Amino acid sequence: MTTDLPFHDTLDLTLCGNMGRVHRLCREVVTIAVEPLGLTQSRWTALVHINMLNEGVTQLELAHSLGIEMPSLTRTLKQLEALSLIIRRVDQQDKRSKKIYFTEQGRNVLYLLKEQITEIKNQLYKGLNHEQLDNMAHGLIKMAENAKDYINNQTNNKVNNDT
Repeated sequence: MTTDLPFHDTLDLTLCGNMGRVHRLCREVVTIAVEPLGLTQSRWTALVHINMLNEGVTQLELAHSLGIEMPSLTRTLKQLEALSLIIRRVDQQDKRSKKIYFTEQGRNVLYLLKEQITEIKNQLYKGLNHEQLDNMAHGLIKMAENAKDYINNQTNNKVNNDT
């Protein structure tokens, strides 16, 4: 008796491995496209996350969103300040914290960055219809939820076992 494997199990890498590889390729495509704007990968991803989280985000919140350590983020933010794309201001409620804001020049670069990303998405999504893209999006969201649930369960089990 032969068992036909589902397509996702026939891939050389696991489905998650392929997602990671595709993610790196997509980041590289954006990095190449925005290089004329003077943006490296760390710079454009920081700008995208500041925009996504909204101006006034703290450095710590941004570091968590990007999944990076504060020293790496601080270096990138200093570079963005040197390019006059952002400014950092001390948080009036918590003097230990700094909040991040776009400059006018930063808003202009962000606009151009968004245009480039829109063009790139059109290129990357070529040959895929809305249903396929929606199915992928729903699948990714569900996988992320499952991963978070697993992490939370393991963390809770560890806490319970340690007490």
